[in-house]
Amino acid sequence: MTDTPTTPEGPDRPPQGQVADAVTGNWVDRHAPSAMRPYLRLSRLDRPIGTWLLLLPCWWGLTLAMLHDGAARWEDLWIFAGCGIGAVLMRGAGCTWNDITDRGIDGSVARTASRPIPSGQVSVKQALAWAIAQSLTAFVILITFNVPAILLGVLALLPVAVYPFAKRFTWWPQVFLGIAFNWGALLAWTAHAGQLNLPAVLLYLAGMAWTLFYDTIYAHQDKEDDALIGVKSTARLFGDAATPRWLAWFLVATVTLMGFAIIGAVPRGEILALVLALGGPWAMGWHLMWQLRRLKLDDTDRLLGLFRSNRDAGLIPVLFFALALFA
Repeated sequence: MTDTPTTPEGPDRPPQGQVADAVTGNWVDRHAPSAMRPYLRLSRLDRPIGTWLLLLPCWWGLTLAMLHDGAARWEDLWIFAGCGIGAVLMRGAGCTWNDITDRGIDGSVARTASRPIPSGQVSVKQALAWAIAQSLTAFVILITFNVPAILLGVLALLPVAVYPFAKRFTWWPQVFLGIAFNWGALLAWTAHAGQLNLPAVLLYLAGMAWTLFYDTIYAHQDKEDDALIGVKSTARLFGDAATPRWLAWFLVATVTLMGFAIIGAVPRGEILALVLALGGPWAMGWHLMWQLRRLKLDDTDRLLGLFRSNRDAGLIPVLFFALALFA
């Protein structure tokens, strides 16, 4: 492993080994020990938006399950926190696995060539060991949940393993990302309720539509490089002209499916709770509409900013579901 900069660090120079699309001034580049930086970069801890996008469906599932049975227990605090820790670990493990499988592709794409493996900061063996360590730590957290949730957590490894290869055989790799990234909606619901119910499945499908929305925006950053090396994506499939129309459909699907999930979850007669909870997809839909209005498909900085704004979009339902719990 090497972590040697080509130029000295300074106020006008990037930190050593910094990844191209990392958040400026992130804590990994500024404060983490030099020996750990490449591994933390593999885990995307210098780019926390992905952790949020993995975590937020978990919190949707937990809070909606609590609304469904009207039971808020002390153990829900651990489910809430455990999902947070697990999201950091499993996103890190998944991204490390993704970088291992994509090491040949990443070196050919300007945005990803600075990642730890193609830039030579870590070896493939070191990255694999890091992925295993993160997965095992996450498993320790998973086994504190009930048995159905544990089984769902183990099953989640399948879409995580398949996703990095999806862009090689389908124009819809974002669907596979949605399958993996929104699994927490099913798992957290089950961790609270002890079983999987239809509202959780509808919430999961809403999350998948949301993933298609934000990751299509994200994929437009790489469409030119992807075309050169033959990597598929919805951004390339739709093209610039049709992308806004497809994003609008994904927006409608997100709001509609989440609305039906809420209607199925909130007990009959709880009118105030229902109205408050439905405010979540309504307000989230307006946020997604704001993103659509600001969309500029030839502006990579704008695309990255819009993609990152989905943390706020995904937090909106959590806040409304929490308010509905107190109705």
